[in-house]
Amino acid sequence: MNRKNIDVDTVTMDLFSDSASSDRGLLPLTGKSTLELLRRWSDAGLLRRLDVALAAFVQEQDPLAAPCVLVATALLAQMEGRGHSCLSLRELAAAPVALLGWSEPESTAVESLWSMLPPNLDEWLRALSATRVVRVVGQVPDQGQPLVLAGTDGDAPLLYLRRYWGHERLVSGHILHRSQAKGDSVDPAQTRKWLELFYPTISGSKECNWQKVACALALRGRLAVITGGPGTGKTYTAARLLALLFATAPDADHLRVSLAAPTGKAAARLKQAIDGALDDLKSQVGSALDLSALVQRVGAARTLHSLLGARPDTRHFAHHAGRPLDVDVLIVDEASMVHLEMMSALLDALPPDARLILLGDKDQLASVEAGAVLGDLCRDAQSGQYNADTVAFISQVAGETIPASYLAQGQGAALAQQTAMLRLSRRFGGPIGQLAMAVNEGNVPEALSVLRECVAKHGDAAEIAFHEGGSVYQVSSLALQGRGGTASYAAYGQALERWPEVLIAADVPAAHSTWVTEVLMAFDRFRLLCAVRNGDWGVAGLNRAVEIALERAGHIRRGGEWYAGRPVMVTRNDAALGVFNGDIGIALPSAAEGHALRVYFLQGEDLRSVGVTRLAHVETAFAMTVHKSQGSEFEHTAMVLSASAGAILGRELVYTGITRARKTFTLLAERPGLLAKAIASPTRRTSGLPRFLDSLLCDPG
Repeated sequence: MNRKNIDVDTVTMDLFSDSASSDRGLLPLTGKSTLELLRRWSDAGLLRRLDVALAAFVQEQDPLAAPCVLVATALLAQMEGRGHSCLSLRELAAAPVALLGWSEPESTAVESLWSMLPPNLDEWLRALSATRVVRVVGQVPDQGQPLVLAGTDGDAPLLYLRRYWGHERLVSGHILHRSQAKGDSVDPAQTRKWLELFYPTISGSKECNWQKVACALALRGRLAVITGGPGTGKTYTAARLLALLFATAPDADHLRVSLAAPTGKAAARLKQAIDGALDDLKSQVGSALDLSALVQRVGAARTLHSLLGARPDTRHFAHHAGRPLDVDVLIVDEASMVHLEMMSALLDALPPDARLILLGDKDQLASVEAGAVLGDLCRDAQSGQYNADTVAFISQVAGETIPASYLAQGQGAALAQQTAMLRLSRRFGGPIGQLAMAVNEGNVPEALSVLRECVAKHGDAAEIAFHEGGSVYQVSSLALQGRGGTASYAAYGQALERWPEVLIAADVPAAHSTWVTEVLMAFDRFRLLCAVRNGDWGVAGLNRAVEIALERAGHIRRGGEWYAGRPVMVTRNDAALGVFNGDIGIALPSAAEGHALRVYFLQGEDLRSVGVTRLAHVETAFAMTVHKSQGSEFEHTAMVLSASAGAILGRELVYTGITRARKTFTLLAERPGLLAKAIASPTRRTSGLPRFLDSLLCDPG
């Protein structure tokens, strides 16, 4: 969070001193004085105004609520804004500074306040249980209270905003039901025949084929969770799973298949990857299976918002339990980006007998909004935790032997039996892969060693590069010129300059379409990724710097907000226009008379455009946050670490940035030590979903 440089005394807490006699010390906290302090923290940039507003609402609903209840409410809202679905009360009571991640002098302000709050967890729980704005699960009936307190009978009670409590209950209920539900009856001999055709045995190989395992597990039930890093073949596996379902379904001609992803870019990539994998499979299956019919049956991939029928300016969707989706098989890619509320809506709208396949990398950044659903679902993925009956089923239908290290010591969870982790990467075998692995493991010395050795051997032409310190000018120069011949915005700029050639072409519309596609594809070869939005080393500052560099080079000419060549990212879903949050397009002159600017989007091989005046919610996209880059890949990815990022700099952020690079990766840090700090700081989101899945927090009614 950005801190404002204002004169606010949050350390000595003079707020509670007698203005006429400041040496009298601190007065007891009241609801009014607590709210005033929280407002000061908001003015100082420590809290959002929304956080304080929620605390004020609670105080209005219950004027007798203890000061600690107001503090807990404000910090619950604060943590929700950081992606947590709930607040750990044990950490709040015992280690607030560590929980909040504030540094000096803010931590001193926290410690000062906590000296006036309940000294232990039990007293916090008593205060929260005593107010009418909190529903205590298992003790207080549901009367629409805005806050929910769960797990008071255990050692880790959690405080929720009512909405997220409901979403976690719904998601866990659906997941448990689906993970326990049986799939259609399976003919083991027939299934094994098809899997052997799809995955020919490699002579001499003794390694477990986890892709075959994933296909087998998915066939067994109504849910499959397939996780793995870049290059492990998640969509490749999904395509073969579709072919397997098509081959074994009793009524394959009527099989309804849908593809979806959180963003338009990810959806387009999913469709392209699935179609490509099915086309490649044709040579293996020959006439045994009509894969062309399956390709036709799999329609265009859609964003989750589009699939569910997002209603403008509401949280509601056209599809829900009362009006379910018309689908038999749903594949959702980039599931790590699916936040808790969206997963709740998706599961609610999915027919009970439909098959859900979630694809994603559990080690990537979680969603921008609250929740880390895929990470919670994949908690056993690394260790497997397969039961004996699961192992026997895999052996029977896939002919694969699960290594003993992945067997459950007791009874493995039902969800673990429907989860497969792909462990062999076919993309990252070089320095990028080595760096990603070291970062994912939290191995700072190894990560730094990989970076330094690669640069020492290959210089600017190295597959990976690392720069600490320097200036924004150096970053913008890299964006414009690349390094050692790597991809940059130079090709995009050169493509823009070919506009006059379009105007004199014999067939202007055809030449225009070719040119627009060229510009879009050239732009997509390189991208700057940032940890933060604001500041010189954030999205805003670097967008300005790159614009200036491109204009000086003569590639663009800015004459206002909109100019030819401006790349933009859509920041709000607009179903009427067919654009969704995360879609990236470029403003270019149209082929029509007058050549009015339109924003062109490339979706697969299809071009579509929207007039610039109709796009109200967009931002310039030479640079983007790492979060927004998920679901995308670039030939050359440059990631920028800002010194002002604070707790945002974490292991998952760095790992996600690295794995956006196909061929070349460049890391630029504003100050020395930022990379090491980030790798050593794994991101952890508080969630009650794992305990829900273990049935420990189920509402008794």
